[in-house]
Formats: sequence, structure tokens, C-alpha cells
Amino acid sequence: MSSRDSTPPGRARHYRDMDASGSGRSGETRPPLAPGLRGAAARLVTRDLTAERLRSGDVPALGTPAVLALIEEAAVAAVAGALPPGLTTVGGWVELSHLAPSAVGARVDAAAELIAVDGRTLEFECRAHDGGRLIATARHRRVVVDRARFTGPLG
Repeated sequence: MSSRDSTPPGRARHYRDMDASGSGRSGETRPPLAPGLRGAAARLVTRDLTAERLRSGDVPALGTPAVLALIEEAAVAAVAGALPPGLTTVGGWVELSHLAPSAVGARVDAAAELIAVDGRTLEFECRAHDGGRLIATARHRRVVVDRARFTGPLG
């Protein structure tokens, strides 16, 4: 246990180890993990991100799996500064509407806003745009986990 970590020996760090201000028990200051946090991610559409290449369809436009990955990246960015060391989030659920195609060469911007916190479950409202055009909307849930405990079984 480091001098900055007040977690008892044998106990994994947990989301509940944060106080209401978002500070870890070791005194570091972070924004509170509360509704209103926002994150963003952007990607230039390449051939490798098309439905053809991802095998999610047979068109040379941005594939839905790539849209989902971009939306998840924005959600991760929204809470990155609010989690204590050793904790992370993993995707748990998504409801995605891919509304319009984006061509190779287009820049796609995704935004995510944390709208609810229920224990370890975080819910986000997400949107993706190609220029000024809305191309996707999503509701996305992530779960706060201890990184070492979660990845331990992966070897």
C-alpha cells in the first residue's frame, strides 16, 4: 500500500472509497462523479472503419461498430478525471440509433454526457455528428470496476 492510498490491505479499491466531493480518501481532488460530466472524441473515417472492412455490412461508409466505439470513447473521457487511481469503467449496455452514413474522409465528432449515477452504474446520453449533421444517438451504461480485480482473470 502506498503512502497515498488509505485502502486497507487485502481490500480492493472501490467506487465507494470516494467521498461525496469526488475526492479519494487519500485527499486528491477530482471533479465529483455526478451528472453533468461531459466528454468528447473525434475520428476521421478511414476505409478500415467502414462497414465493408468491419464486416458489419457491405457499404463503404462508417460502420456502426466504429460509431459505437467512438461513443464509448467519449463516455470514458467524460469520467476519466473523476475516478480514483485503480478504478475504471467498462461498457455494460448500449441502445444506439445509427441515423445517417458518413463517407471515407469525413470527420465524426461524438459527445457524451453523464446523466445518471446509480451506485457503480453510470448512464450517458450520447450523440455523434458528421459536420453539422446528426448521425447517431445513444444511451450508454458503464460500470465502475477495480481495474486489477477485473483484469485479473484475463491473465
